[in-house]
Amino acid sequence: MTATASAATGVWGRAEQQDFRSRVRGCLLGGAIGDALGAAVEFSSLADIRAEHGPEGVTDFVPAYGRRGRVTDDTQMTLFTVDGLIRAQVRRDTGAWHPPTDIHAAHRRWYATQRDWGPDERRQDAGWLAREEWLYAQRAPGRACLTGLADETMGTLESPKNPDSKGCGAVMRSAPFGLLVGWEPQLVFQLAIECAAQTHGHPTGYLSAGAFALIVHGLARGEALDGAVQRALAHLATRPGHEETTDALRHALGAVRQGLPTPERVASLGEGWTGEEALAIGLYCALVAEDVRHGLLLAVNHGGDSDSTGAVCGNILGALHGETALPPAWLAELEGRGTILELADDFAMEMTQGPALHGPAASAPAWLARYPRA
Repeated sequence: MTATASAATGVWGRAEQQDFRSRVRGCLLGGAIGDALGAAVEFSSLADIRAEHGPEGVTDFVPAYGRRGRVTDDTQMTLFTVDGLIRAQVRRDTGAWHPPTDIHAAHRRWYATQRDWGPDERRQDAGWLAREEWLYAQRAPGRACLTGLADETMGTLESPKNPDSKGCGAVMRSAPFGLLVGWEPQLVFQLAIECAAQTHGHPTGYLSAGAFALIVHGLARGEALDGAVQRALAHLATRPGHEETTDALRHALGAVRQGLPTPERVASLGEGWTGEEALAIGLYCALVAEDVRHGLLLAVNHGGDSDSTGAVCGNILGALHGETALPPAWLAELEGRGTILELADDFAMEMTQGPALHGPAASAPAWLARYPRA
């Protein structure tokens, strides 16, 4: 039985649960590794990267924000997206079912980590993730993310925050929507773009996030990468303002046929500062990757937003191959690995065994303490 069939029937066998958990872990850990690899060279040109790190560029973690293996706002926001999705599932028991509101609340909790010195232990509704002290660190957060979440007003597709912004701050946090394997693709796409519009209101800013979520969704269901991309293109074609994102994906597919992958070929897809460019670069590097290590190093060795393109590529490769394909030496040094694993396993458990954890009649108190309904 595939992950799709298991989610549709509500019956998950042990093998299906293990496969799904591996893909969830792979997606979140792979994204974090790519993020950490690119963190130190995010604002460097390719020439500067080669001058400092040798002709091959970055080949391993290099110190960023005080030590090797540290992640940026890309991973921080991705984790809070996962937290919000779990909270949405838990709150469904109350009859309150509006996932964009739960994602917005989760991202507001992330915003607090960029403003406060540390967790507010008095907030019982914050949940466990917001009490992780290591997350209270500014790692070059994007302006649109900060301004979009600075007040309690939630941006919507009809009235988006930062309507002119098409930066990559929405796409880099949107892989978790694709892990909703029990949802139909059009619903995954819709949720991802609605949540992206909370900070990035330009069609390219939110449609690139939706396309990325659909690509991950196909992989989490066990589909091939090419097929997942084609489904994303089909959904994009139905939306106004899709042209830039569609063109970027098509350029990524075309670059695969143009010869051996090089940093210069990556540069032909852009620099990654905007949503469609970050998605195109991450996708291209995943498509041509000989293995996870090769793909991630290709994704960060360019003059542009290296941490975001590395994160996107890592999310894709991790969802495609599962956690065991990730380089163990990088996993061992990755900041927050324990937190990421804990959250990934909680998400997998919620998606596969949620009714056993909570329901309208009875719920596990420990689960509600971790993911409060408030």
